[in-house]
Amino acid sequence: MSETPFRYKQCIVLRADLGMSVGKLISQACHAAVEASEEAKRRKPRIWRRWRDEGAKKVVLRVESLEELMELAERAEELDIVNVIIRDRGLTEVPPGTITALGLGPDLSERMDRVTGHLKLFR
Repeated sequence: MSETPFRYKQCIVLRADLGMSVGKLISQACHAAVEASEEAKRRKPRIWRRWRDEGAKKVVLRVESLEELMELAERAEELDIVNVIIRDRGLTEVPPGTITALGLGPDLSERMDRVTGHLKLFR
């Protein structure tokens, strides 16, 4: 396997247990990516800039429950990795306030893997 050119990445974690449509999943992933990016730009501008300059790698992952998602957010907090929890407004497919996604980073890939390395890609 060849070395990746990316030292940094952002992870988007989606809840697979909610039965959201593909369009809704994409929308929630976009919310998580943008919110986490904006927070990282504000809190960790040097890391954010390096991530963006090398191509802004994003990885979309899945969890099977709210509890699993919240454990990831807690672990990210412990490691001082930017994390944002996405709550839906409830206008379409899920009730208001439903937590649908988690945006993590960007940060160094090896740091991100300490939180998300065990997760499966969302396919």
